[in-house]
Amino acid sequence: MSSTLRVTVWNEGRHEKTHEEVRRVYPHGIHTVLAEAFRGAGFEARTATLDEPEHGLTEKVLAETDVLTWWGHMAHQDVSDEIVNRVAKRVLEGMGLIVLHSGHMSKPFLKLMGTTGALKWREAGEKERLWVVDPSHPIVAGLPEYFELPHEEMYGEFFDVPAPDQLVLVSWFQGGEVFRSGCCWNRGLGKIFYFRPGHETFPTYYQKEVQQVLINAVRWAAPGDLPKITFWHKPEPLEKLG
Repeated sequence: MSSTLRVTVWNEGRHEKTHEEVRRVYPHGIHTVLAEAFRGAGFEARTATLDEPEHGLTEKVLAETDVLTWWGHMAHQDVSDEIVNRVAKRVLEGMGLIVLHSGHMSKPFLKLMGTTGALKWREAGEKERLWVVDPSHPIVAGLPEYFELPHEEMYGEFFDVPAPDQLVLVSWFQGGEVFRSGCCWNRGLGKIFYFRPGHETFPTYYQKEVQQVLINAVRWAAPGDLPKITFWHKPEPLEKLG
C-alpha cells in the first residue's frame, strides 16, 4: 500500500446533468467537492463516474485504491454487475468502502450486506441532528457530541441492514424520526462505513463536520498490514498426525 492513502470518489453523476437544482449546488458534481476535501486532508484522490468506460472502475483503478467512496441514486440499475462483483471482491481483499446517502440501495452495498437496504424517507428539507453514540470511535475524532444539518432529506427506521459491528452516529429529524446514520461493518479483510447525509439538492458535503467524518472514515477504512490468507488448499499439519 502507498504511504499516502489513495481514495477513489465514485459518483453516479447523472443528477448534475439533468437537474438544474442540483447543478446550482454541485456545479461540477458531488465527487469534485469530496475529492477536494480529501486532497486537503493529504490523501491522493481521483474521481470516477457512471458514464465513464467501466464506470471509471477498471481493475487497475481499483488495485490502486485504498478506499472507495460511493454516491448513487437515480441509476443504481445501470451499474454493471461485472463492476459490482469487481468492487465486492476488492472489499473482501481489504479495500475500504464508504457508502453515502442513497447508496444504501446501490448494488455493491446490497451485495455486501445481503439485505434489501430499505428504509423510510421524506423530502421536506428539515433539520437533522446527528448524535455521536460511540465517542471512542476514530470516525468521530475531533467532533462535538452532536452537530446539525439545517436542511436534509429524512431517512427513518426501520433500516434493513445487518446489525452494525459498530454504530457511531444516530440521527434525529425535525419530524421526529431517528435513524442509524453512521454504521460500520467488516466484510472479509475490508471495512465498510455507511454515512447517511448527502441529499443532492442540499450543500451537505460542504459542511465541515460532514467532511471531517468522511476524512476520519477514510483513515479508519484504509487497509493496514493485512495477513496473507490462502483458501482451497491442503496445508501441511503443524503437528504430527497419528
